[in-house]
Amino acid sequence: MSGWSHRHLIDLAAFSLEDFATVLELAQRFRVMPVSGSRKLPALQGRQVVSLFFEPSTRTRSSFELAARRLSADVQSFSPSSSSLSKGESLLDTALTYVAMGADVLVVRHRCAGVPAALARDLDRERRSGGRPVAVLNGGDGLHSHPSQGLLDLFTLARHFAPEQPAPAALSGKTIVIVGDVLHSRVARSNLWALTACGAHVVLCAPLTLLPEAFTQFVAAPPPGQAMDPVVQRGTIRIERQLERALPGADAVMTLRLQRERMHQHLLTSLESYHRRFGLSQARLKLCGASVPVLHPGPVNRGVEMSGDLLDDPHRCLVAEQVRNGIPMRMALLYLLAARGDELREA
Repeated sequence: MSGWSHRHLIDLAAFSLEDFATVLELAQRFRVMPVSGSRKLPALQGRQVVSLFFEPSTRTRSSFELAARRLSADVQSFSPSSSSLSKGESLLDTALTYVAMGADVLVVRHRCAGVPAALARDLDRERRSGGRPVAVLNGGDGLHSHPSQGLLDLFTLARHFAPEQPAPAALSGKTIVIVGDVLHSRVARSNLWALTACGAHVVLCAPLTLLPEAFTQFVAAPPPGQAMDPVVQRGTIRIERQLERALPGADAVMTLRLQRERMHQHLLTSLESYHRRFGLSQARLKLCGASVPVLHPGPVNRGVEMSGDLLDDPHRCLVAEQVRNGIPMRMALLYLLAARGDELREA
């Protein structure tokens, strides 16, 4: 945890290679540690983690709450439908209510990009005025970022390539293919920052309507408001429009959920034609070798992003492993942010 300096976790563009190494190392320690049942860790005992999810979620919310409980934290869940938001209360006032009740970490998910960042800025102003230090962890915001998913995907790949010592170096020089709706995917954006930081070469593959050419320059400059890129030398990004050209030479393949609502925006002709051109199958993956793993952030549309037999193949498909890795990764993030809160209290 030495050198960890992040008060909040909003996206991965601000992560240095050392930050990635710290998170992977801690997640690995939690991954191999028995922490279920009566053997929970007391690391966050007396702390409070609040999940403020303004958007539906199953995997992310459950994973964060289970991770917090395994660290012995108190957990509160926010439900927009039964909250005072329906009476006109602002999002900040809702957050401040939980802060007044003792929240240490707020896990925030919202359909609008920028909400977790804005909330973090507001809470920092409150702290400078005498309020308590509270960490904001982005659980997914609009099309912007899903940092914990990007980190657990990175962890899953690092464990695949280096099971005993998953670290950023395990991705260096590797070719990772990402297939699907990149345009509307916050997961893809977080993975681009994470994978290229670790020296991986990313191949994006999708039709033009779901993958603009501008994505080749996605990590070429830090995002607005960030002075510099903390990573000195990143991997590369290239685009292919045909799977048959993208898959040869791949070390791993990640496919993204095809969001059915895009059909109504005339971005695709049909799900069937998409699967014929970009769907993953056992036969298609022969182009990149029998040992190449397949990932998907979930939920999966069977027969669209990948065939059912591929999804059910435990030797090749790492979807279940991603879900398992989500818990130790989110334990690591909660621990790091709560520990940062301790430093702020002592300052």
